[in-house]
Amino acid sequence: MRITGRFRFLALVLAYCALVAACLSTLSAQGDLSLGRNPWPNLVKSMGEFSRPSFVDVWLGSPRLEYRSDDGTLLRVEDRRAVEKDFVSALAQATWTTVRIATLGSLLGAILALPLSLLVARNLGAPRALAIGAGAVLNVTRAIHSLVFGLVLVGIVGLGPTAGILAIALHSMGTYGKLFAESIETLDMQAVEAVRAVGASPVQVFFNAVWPAVLPQFVSSHLYIWEFNIRDSTILGLIGAGGLGLLISEATSLFQWGRLATILLVVIGLVVVFDALSRRIRQALL
Repeated sequence: MRITGRFRFLALVLAYCALVAACLSTLSAQGDLSLGRNPWPNLVKSMGEFSRPSFVDVWLGSPRLEYRSDDGTLLRVEDRRAVEKDFVSALAQATWTTVRIATLGSLLGAILALPLSLLVARNLGAPRALAIGAGAVLNVTRAIHSLVFGLVLVGIVGLGPTAGILAIALHSMGTYGKLFAESIETLDMQAVEAVRAVGASPVQVFFNAVWPAVLPQFVSSHLYIWEFNIRDSTILGLIGAGGLGLLISEATSLFQWGRLATILLVVIGLVVVFDALSRRIRQALL
């Protein structure tokens, strides 16, 4: 059996290598692996602009920045410090919007996924038709990216955070359902059967035997997906769902790499904070 297992693993490795080779060869044949005409000068220029995030102008910006045409005509005068203060204020509001989208979307996705995961978990013995239907729903929602859900929902409910919350919830529902079902399938079924043996109803079995055992894993899964959705929700602003994505879209369309650097620093800070918070909560559950 060990030899058979090794051959199977080797076959999977070879199949993966063949897939990688096919990807590289077809992209190369189509000329899609080019780095452009001037990749290194463009990289150096972009990194130079990224190295000075725009928020520095709140203190170091020129209070009288002049914009002139090619012939020297004065076009306008700008107080960079005041302009950047307004941008930082808008950035703080967009950050709060992103946090709200990720938080409410993650919670809604978890609530929607819980009953479906109970049907999908094989050891709970749900009716086969219901289990297949619930599994299909979870697979479909997990396969469709939140950005696609967002595009559809913006057309249905309009621009704003509501579309982002629903998009995050629908996509996360599939992931939550899969993780919740796997947690349930690791249960010690003797405890579940013992509760059933005393005549408990399905609801009583869930709250007395299933829920206490899987709660730590459920919380851990929720924290992980919540952290992921913080990153994912920053993109939804690109399609009008609000949050940091809108500012990212504006910065990239105007080639304002300094402002984009400021926004990315905020995104990184959010991820670091939520990672540290989730780690502490998971440790408390052990």
